[in-house]
Amino acid sequence: NAVIENFFGTIKSELFYLKKYKSIQQLAKEIKEYITYYNKERIRLNLNGMSPAQYRAHHTNR
Repeated sequence: NAVIENFFGTIKSELFYLKKYKSIQQLAKEIKEYITYYNKERIRLNLNGMSPAQYRAHHTNR
């Protein structure tokens, strides 16, 4: 539970609270884009400067 609660806190502070949405569809689209960014593009120093997707791929290809 702590991991998902942390993610929801992050998405609210970095996405939801920063702007007003004109529709639920717009919000849903931006949430999907944020999840893609969060998993595939976001660089993490504790993952040796890789995104989560790069880190998983790096360690499964050994």
